[in-house]
Amino acid sequence: MYTALLKSHSGLRWLLLFSFISSIIILFRASKKGTGFKAVKPYVLITLILTHVQFILGLVLYFTSPKVIFAATAMKDSVQRFFLVEHISLMLLAIVLVTIGYSKWKKAINQQKAMKKLFNYYLIALILILVSMPWPFRIAGSAWF
Repeated sequence: MYTALLKSHSGLRWLLLFSFISSIIILFRASKKGTGFKAVKPYVLITLILTHVQFILGLVLYFTSPKVIFAATAMKDSVQRFFLVEHISLMLLAIVLVTIGYSKWKKAINQQKAMKKLFNYYLIALILILVSMPWPFRIAGSAWF
């Protein structure tokens, strides 16, 4: 079961990255052209949903993974510390930003201003996600998929 969860979590990251990049591009274009709410909503909503699904998979992995060691000695090892503290903290922050940005955008009266703010929220969340991913060139034992 652990392997299936890990592969799902790793595979979904590519869909999530594609969704984030698409949403950011569409938000940028929409804010420049003055495109309405309905044209942008499906893209940003899919990104929001994928982000939350990815978080749920990651949360299950957090408590079942052999890479996450709940011990004081884990803080001395950079790989163990990454999975115990850094990865989940930055990902959680990114998810909070996506959720807050989407909620504010949905309730906004001035859609153009709100679209620019949502663009900023999504862009910052994407940067946090990219920084906190266990890339193979960064964390030993990680894979591309």
